[in-house]
Amino acid sequence: MDETRDTPASKPIYEIPVRTLDGRELTLAEYAGKVLLIVNTASQCGFTPQYAGLEQLYKDYAARGFVVLGFPCNQFGAQEPGDDGEIAAFCEKNYGVSFPMFAKIEVNGDNAHPLFKWLKSSARGLLGTEAIKWNFTKFLVDRNGVVVDRYASTSTPASIASDIESLLDA
Repeated sequence: MDETRDTPASKPIYEIPVRTLDGRELTLAEYAGKVLLIVNTASQCGFTPQYAGLEQLYKDYAARGFVVLGFPCNQFGAQEPGDDGEIAAFCEKNYGVSFPMFAKIEVNGDNAHPLFKWLKSSARGLLGTEAIKWNFTKFLVDRNGVVVDRYASTSTPASIASDIESLLDA
C-alpha cells in the first residue's frame, strides 16, 4: 500500500513563488514549519508606524520559529510609490526592519499576487469579503501552512502577540 503523507512543505502556500526586495527568487517553502505573519505594507500610510511593532514581534519570537513577511503594495492611496531599493532603505533606516521583505506586489484585482489570492480565499474579511481593504492587513499562518486568522489594518502587532504565542506553544 502506498501512503502519501501530507507534510507542511506540501501545503499550497509553500509552493508559491515570491521575490525578495534584493531580487532573490524563492518559494515560501523556505518558511515551512514556522508560524508566519504575512502583511501588505506601505511606507507612506497612517499605519506605517506598525513596522516598529512588527519588528518587535519578530525580535521577540523569531528564536521560537516565528517570521514576519512584509509585502509592499501601492494599491491603497499610492502610499508605496518607491522602488524595491527605496523601500528597503526606508524600512531599515526608519524602523530597523530585519524581517524578510519582498518585492512590491498587488494584493487585489486581476494582477493580485498568487500568495494574496490564496490568503484571501483562505481567510475572508469583514462580512465574508475577500478583498483587502487597506495597507497592513495581516494573515497569521500556523506551522502547517494553514491560515488561522486575518486581522484588519487597525489591529496593532502587539494585539496579535497572544495569538502568535498560542501557535508557537501548540
